[in-house]
Amino acid sequence: MGLSGQVPPRVDAATKAGLLDLLEQALKQGWTVRAVCQVLEVSELRVYRWLGRRAAGELADQAPGGSPMHGLLDWEVAEITQLFEEWGETDRSHRKLAHRGSYLERVWVSPASVRRVLEREGLRLRPLPRPGRSVRKPFPDWAEYRPGSIWIYDSTVIEDLVSRKWLAEIVSVEETSTQVQVVFTEALEREGLLELVTARQDGLVDPTVDDPSRPVLLALSDNGPQMTSGSTREFMALCAIHQHFGRPGTPTDQAWIESLFGHVKAEWPHLNQIRDPAVLRAELALVRERYNGVRLHAGIGYVTPNDEHQGRGPAIRKAREAGLEQARLQRLAWHREHRQPEPPQEPGDVG
Repeated sequence: MGLSGQVPPRVDAATKAGLLDLLEQALKQGWTVRAVCQVLEVSELRVYRWLGRRAAGELADQAPGGSPMHGLLDWEVAEITQLFEEWGETDRSHRKLAHRGSYLERVWVSPASVRRVLEREGLRLRPLPRPGRSVRKPFPDWAEYRPGSIWIYDSTVIEDLVSRKWLAEIVSVEETSTQVQVVFTEALEREGLLELVTARQDGLVDPTVDDPSRPVLLALSDNGPQMTSGSTREFMALCAIHQHFGRPGTPTDQAWIESLFGHVKAEWPHLNQIRDPAVLRAELALVRERYNGVRLHAGIGYVTPNDEHQGRGPAIRKAREAGLEQARLQRLAWHREHRQPEPPQEPGDVG
């Protein structure tokens, strides 16, 4: 019978007949029905029910589902099969085939009904293969993970990837290579890198060739047209900035800048209501100063981006660890000195 262990909830008629034959043989040898059922690991109720069904010649299970009043009609089944033959290679989905039927005003059925009919008829849709998982491109070997070495930008905003400092922004109705060049020039000037860039420009630079021996910094971005354009590439090459692009359709490769946008929009929602560009520029400047100098950033150990950018972050984090340990020791010493024989009674305690 091919059984081992407990009898499954559903078995065929041959298995039931075999189990009943074993039962009869055991009863002839003096066994009780209960003892046999315990050995066979089947309930007495099922055995008695099987005996009654065998006497009636109905040991085989009936087809599940019975005869539902909402069952599909024969012409609907035929129409579903015909839709598969005509549109299966186009739609490649039982959900689309169900809507295709109503779209063509031929049959109105649910996607689940289409799937059941196709399975019963042995028809298989062939969905398109999913693209393989891409691997994130690593940073160049020369790039150092320190403030001022790796920047990330999204057309109009630049952030230091390591310190999370918001470096510069531009307010514009357009997002082209011109805006990229303007905001990068402003950020380079603020960070004191413009003189270094000017010094690198004393030699000839081929804008069509990436030379990792000359970069001033690494600039991360997505594959937007304003980032990949020839004008932006020439500007980056002249400024000795090495471009590093994320994977297409993978915004998590630019998670740092997306996080900046999300926090700014959530914590300063009034920016979304400003329509005057001059007012927006002024407000963004104030928000940038508060973001960099006041707001504690969880991604860098709850210090401000200015602290991390200027090298104070490790000392602040170490001081907090030392302070927590000192506070723990002080609490232990106080409780040892003021030990109470019984715990203090709380207001809600019942004596």
